[in-house]
Amino acid sequence: MSAHSSTPFKPSLLDALIPVFSLIIMLASAVYLFSSDSSAGANQIALILAACIAMVIGFKNGFSWNQMERGIVKSIGIATGALLILFSVGSLIGTWILAGTVPTMIYYGMQILNPQYFYAASCVLCAIVALSIGSSWTVAGTIGIALIGIASAMELNPSITAGAIISGAYFGDKMSPMSDTTNLAPAVAGSDIFAHIKHMTWTTFPSIIIAIIAYTIIGFNSNVEPVSNQLTHTLLLLEQTYQPGAHLLLPLLVVLFLAHKKMPAFPTVIIGTLAGAICAALFQFDNVLAYVDDESLPNVVALVKGIWIAMFDGYVASTGDAVLDNLLSRGGMSSMVTTVWLILCAMAFGGIMEVTGLLGRLLESLLSLVTSTSSLIITTLGVCIGANIITGDQYIAIVLPGRMLKMEYTNRNLAAVNLSRTLEDSATVTSPLVPWNTCGAFMASTLGVATFAYLPYAFFNLVCPLVSATYAYFNIKIEPLNATVKDDHLVAS
Repeated sequence: MSAHSSTPFKPSLLDALIPVFSLIIMLASAVYLFSSDSSAGANQIALILAACIAMVIGFKNGFSWNQMERGIVKSIGIATGALLILFSVGSLIGTWILAGTVPTMIYYGMQILNPQYFYAASCVLCAIVALSIGSSWTVAGTIGIALIGIASAMELNPSITAGAIISGAYFGDKMSPMSDTTNLAPAVAGSDIFAHIKHMTWTTFPSIIIAIIAYTIIGFNSNVEPVSNQLTHTLLLLEQTYQPGAHLLLPLLVVLFLAHKKMPAFPTVIIGTLAGAICAALFQFDNVLAYVDDESLPNVVALVKGIWIAMFDGYVASTGDAVLDNLLSRGGMSSMVTTVWLILCAMAFGGIMEVTGLLGRLLESLLSLVTSTSSLIITTLGVCIGANIITGDQYIAIVLPGRMLKMEYTNRNLAAVNLSRTLEDSATVTSPLVPWNTCGAFMASTLGVATFAYLPYAFFNLVCPLVSATYAYFNIKIEPLNATVKDDHLVAS
């Protein structure tokens, strides 16, 4: 059949496996050759080459270039919102450091948080805030960057800190009725959102408790003095350079308020960026002029230029202390370009895999292995995690398996809440563990810690799928289709 046939062939299992295994080999090679720098370009090349392999298979099966191009455009279109948020968070970080907002959060946090319970406290704090606003990304882009700063000043491990931030943020996001994924999963599965949240408590609470215990044990085994000379020196430098005060936290309060009111993430972050710019103009006038360092410009013009630079190219600190300068020299839209490049390549690969039917063929083969309720749920967990890896987007990893598996759950007399919970226990929580996934790329860029560096310490995200699989294996809290629960909303249709 020609490459322009109107009726393409259905792909074989071998067709579907070739690009996936090719990608795995190339990504492993990229990590081997470039280590933590693989996301700076090597992973992108691997994803594009894998997309080309999938494209060749698509041509072989009768798909036209126009069909595959539409699949790529559609896939990238799904990620457009995430890309806009990424760029806006880069600007937010730049203006918030320039305004003294981030330095103020670091200043107060260093005095309040004890190194021994810092990791556990970070996890709990992020969980509470994410639960109240329903956004793990907003938590990471605001409180998260401050906690990373505090950890560095206290000489604590930034990878463990990032893992604690992500664990808490994703627990809170997952359990919040204001979260997009928490609404998406039951919508796809056909369950009620509050029944969905209630059903998730059985897997999420044991998982977060295990995570908090792990962070507490690590913290109490860390050989760090509560107060050190370096810590005192850092606090003094922050006082002298930024004059920390509660008024500098206004941009943070603005963002948290807007997020709580369910304003979309992109305008929320943009408004937060502008709030940071206003704070910089009002309270860090001298610092902004010193940053621009151009006496030929009138002060007002230099002020605008300094804020503008912070938005597009980030802020470069000059406190005189190398550690603190490295900590506060961050942000700007330009800092997100490599991450956006990674996401675009991942979405191109995922788009071709989906439109050519290769991804569907993999799912079909996995479904053939299902022989029982436990194997169905465990297979769903594996399919969603695989979709996160192949498609690079948590929304696709929720929607695609959810659509394909919904009827199978009904046929096996299983209530929809079982599917919606399983989608979240896998697709949602593992998305930040994949470097080229939109979530993994966002967390790595925002927190400044490579995905593979924080992955071993994102305990909640690692444990939750295992807890879910254990429940499935032992048939614990698996609701039948005709189940009715008098309280709350768990009434299966």
